[in-house]
Amino acid sequence: MDPISPRTRSLEEDDKKYLWHPFTQMRGWMQEETLIIEEGDGCWLKDVDGRRYLDGVSSLWTNVHGHRKEPLDRALKDQVDKIAHSTLLGLANIPAIQLAKELIEIAPPGLTRVFYSDSGSTAVEIALKMAFQYHQQCPRGNPSKTRYVCLSNSYHGDTIGSVSVGGIDLFHSMYRKLLFPAYRAPSPFCYRCSLGKSPGSCSMDCLLEMEKILQQHAPEIAAVIVEPLVQGAAGILVHPRGYLREVRGLCTRYGVFMIADEVAVGFGKTGTMFACEQEGVTPDLMALAKGLSGGYLPLAATLATEEIYEGFLGEYEEFKTFFHGHTFTGNPLGCAVALAGLEVFRRENVLDSLQGKISHLARNLDAFRSLSHVGDVRQCGIMVGIELVADKATKEPYPFGQRMGHRVILEARKRGVIIRPLGDVVVLMPPLAVSLEEIDTLCAVVYDSVRAVTE
Repeated sequence: MDPISPRTRSLEEDDKKYLWHPFTQMRGWMQEETLIIEEGDGCWLKDVDGRRYLDGVSSLWTNVHGHRKEPLDRALKDQVDKIAHSTLLGLANIPAIQLAKELIEIAPPGLTRVFYSDSGSTAVEIALKMAFQYHQQCPRGNPSKTRYVCLSNSYHGDTIGSVSVGGIDLFHSMYRKLLFPAYRAPSPFCYRCSLGKSPGSCSMDCLLEMEKILQQHAPEIAAVIVEPLVQGAAGILVHPRGYLREVRGLCTRYGVFMIADEVAVGFGKTGTMFACEQEGVTPDLMALAKGLSGGYLPLAATLATEEIYEGFLGEYEEFKTFFHGHTFTGNPLGCAVALAGLEVFRRENVLDSLQGKISHLARNLDAFRSLSHVGDVRQCGIMVGIELVADKATKEPYPFGQRMGHRVILEARKRGVIIRPLGDVVVLMPPLAVSLEEIDTLCAVVYDSVRAVTE
């Protein structure tokens, strides 16, 4: 390792003196060298000392077109020359209008309205509140519908409502006394099936458990919320084919709304613009964020059907308004960049060219299955989870304190690749703009890092 420059040392000292990092045990952080990123270009990051790293997780699953993408840079600069922000409360702005139209044109058919916010958590929170308020005030609603169904291992964000429908105890149990109760159906996690089944030996029995909940409690359930195709923060849990379509069918049959949380999976990461497309599903509400702005600015959106939208229409004195908003709702800068990102999807045929990259990535991943401490390799599109285990035969996990996933990412960092684990699941999620050669580099470095740490 090259010697640390005085500038880097000063920045590192200030980081550790003033910053509180997200999802980070700061006691451990204080003992490690701090990697400080200064620049980005394409799929690469550069630190303050000029070292380059392949961005193997697209800056936390957001940077779909790569860093410093010229059309996005230009859109941001052009919009700054006009106006940086104007409230959407009582006013409108051009980029927000144009982006809403384009989102509805590419969304699953039947979604007709766009409500903007700032993050995936808020987009989900809005969907939960819309489902609830609809039933409280719409003649077609049912005021008894105040509960939600979510999946075990689910993650929908960090605000109180989104945590209430979360299912990862490590993240959520601390706040239980603050949360509203939700019904939890078993996750279709085939590698560690909670029902004791194995792939190929069941007919998605986990769906039967969800149906039991709906049979018993549908009159009090406002919505079912799911992450389509992949439960991201749970460890890239890839659902079996047909599961999402069956959930949609259950929601329709029992008269409850379906909320699709596409925050992590949307904008190409599963191989289609939205994950719901792959099973022909239109949810009643859909949450978007992350890739929406190409990783440039905080921007989120909740899409709703016309039925839900009309449930909020009334005379002023009826107070049917959706009393929810954010200071930067519909921010012109974020919307302008998002519009440029959608144009890149079209002009560069991103989704078509992605298919070969997905296949190439799959071929690279085959080698990981032979490693003695890799229990499972999960892939959906460009999203990958490599689960490390202490014992491959029994699927016994490593003791939590060994931090094997963290050790792997530090090893990969030494070799010029940035990745981030979810516990002992090593996550790969490069930008959609990644080249075949960069995929080779990413997989080779991660393979060598897993082997070096575990064997």
